[in-house]
Amino acid sequence: MVESRFKRNFCIIAHIDHGKSTLADRFIEKARLGDPHAQMQSQVLDNMDIERERGITIKSQAVTIPYDAADGNHYELNLVDTPGHVDFSYEVSRAISSCEGAILLVDATQGVEAQTLANLYMAMEHNLEVIPVVNKIDLASADIDETLRQIDSDLGLDSSDAVLVSAKTGQGLEDLMEAIVRMIPPPSGNPQDPLKALIFDCHYDPYRGVIVHFRVFDGTIREGDTIRFMHSGARYKVDELGIFQLNLQRTRILQEGDVGYMICGVKTVSEVSVGDTVTDADRPAQSPLDGFKEAKPVVFSSIFPVDSNDYEELLAAIEKLKLNDASLIYEKDSSAALGQGFRCGFLGMLHLEVFQERIEREFDLSIVLTSPSVNYKVYMKGGEMLNIDNPLDYPDPARIDYSEEPYISAEIMTPTQYVGPVISLCLEKRGVQTRMDYIDSKRVQLTYDMPLSEVLFDFYDRLKSISRGYASFDYQLTDYRRTDLVKMDILVNGDPVDALSQLVFKGEAASRGRQACERLKDEIPRHQFKIPIQAAIGGNIIARETISPFRKDVIAKCYGGDITRKRKLLEKQKEGKKRLRLAGNVEIPQTAFLAVLKSRQED
Repeated sequence: MVESRFKRNFCIIAHIDHGKSTLADRFIEKARLGDPHAQMQSQVLDNMDIERERGITIKSQAVTIPYDAADGNHYELNLVDTPGHVDFSYEVSRAISSCEGAILLVDATQGVEAQTLANLYMAMEHNLEVIPVVNKIDLASADIDETLRQIDSDLGLDSSDAVLVSAKTGQGLEDLMEAIVRMIPPPSGNPQDPLKALIFDCHYDPYRGVIVHFRVFDGTIREGDTIRFMHSGARYKVDELGIFQLNLQRTRILQEGDVGYMICGVKTVSEVSVGDTVTDADRPAQSPLDGFKEAKPVVFSSIFPVDSNDYEELLAAIEKLKLNDASLIYEKDSSAALGQGFRCGFLGMLHLEVFQERIEREFDLSIVLTSPSVNYKVYMKGGEMLNIDNPLDYPDPARIDYSEEPYISAEIMTPTQYVGPVISLCLEKRGVQTRMDYIDSKRVQLTYDMPLSEVLFDFYDRLKSISRGYASFDYQLTDYRRTDLVKMDILVNGDPVDALSQLVFKGEAASRGRQACERLKDEIPRHQFKIPIQAAIGGNIIARETISPFRKDVIAKCYGGDITRKRKLLEKQKEGKKRLRLAGNVEIPQTAFLAVLKSRQED
């Protein structure tokens, strides 16, 4: 085993697309982990198909890299690659808590962006040693001097410590590894103390059960030891221990400062929780380590299996994803139209989309999602306050005194030429500008207070399109403010479809209702009878579309002769259609539920 003074634990943090996963690839290549021809591919730590297709990191991944430094010593560098998107900032906070240092990556072509600042503050909260690194120096558009100036002025870090690298070509990598050894402190634990290890992630293996990812802070753990989870009190015998390389590498023993995995026969997913402390059952630690702040979901949606017989499989799938995604919350739910399902909470719309894709791909289940909603506070005339995130729980409007909705402080960094369109978008989304700072001659930072519900649907996509991808966005929840809230029902053939109900701001109800009706008209197939699609608030219809019926030409054989004969046949057909409409059921396809969530402007 390597002594703790020759270990370094660090993570890579940065804004989206600044090159975290590519830099991790260069570290792995330099360490010659595995067969380079068989296993090396771009973004080697992004091992989910969905990460590769979207080109983003969703799960933080750990890897141990051996390194022979210039001082003649052999070091073990434990690297954690983290996501950059704001929806996965909870993943970043968990990765940071298992490290002593962080590489803060800044793109030399883009400079400091919104998430760069957010991640820096998170690293500082955990007292991490931060090494600023300027990436993409090989590109013709790289402005290294300006990026170094931003590191000084915007981040408040010493730009003389900054390391210049190209994650694509590997230029400057040796300097960066030396900086890690020199600047990041070694772990400070004691191998003789009682065992204290923090669980920062888990994943489920169908053959070996739950595989726990943890960082040892104090003590030593060996295969055969009996350990206890301090939160749940569950005891287990350790079957296998090891470190992360491209595959799991068995080592049989882990000491203070090590980041590794543990297999101990955990079969029930609920007994392991991320943030729990692992200790020795015979010689336990006095107190657990500080865990993680509970993730507060901001977007809620109900999820139902398309086939009601898949309910138990959906429950098992959600439990396994919860193990791998600690920020997900869920509870049982039911719907008249869709049967039994689950009400789930997410950290944002991308988080919801990724969850839906993982359920469908990894567990081969077909699911239906209801319209996403945020958590509203509804104050009743009797003084009672209700938290409402599901339109079906919305009380009778006559009993409501007033409602409040969550607001965010949104920070948008954009090049100056796109300021006008960005301001127009924010005003359209009911945003109120609180600050406007010119960072330099080319970039502006705009701060807006706006309702969270306005950011849910298409804000991020439209921001990227109007700024040609250059604007960056970060937000924090601030407080709740009064709003004029109404429940909008969608009626298909006169019957309300509870899975399509939405809680909306009254001023936007008509446009949202019109949009939903137009979407459903495109998705619901034609029937033998006319189908009205209506959006309603209470008893008031605010939008309507009609799907025309199939129509058989009943007068084809009536050529010539009196018009009354043709009329009689057409009236007979009309009566038949009316009777069919009263008795007929309208099948709403799964795509229709998803189509309602999308904005017409995306087309």
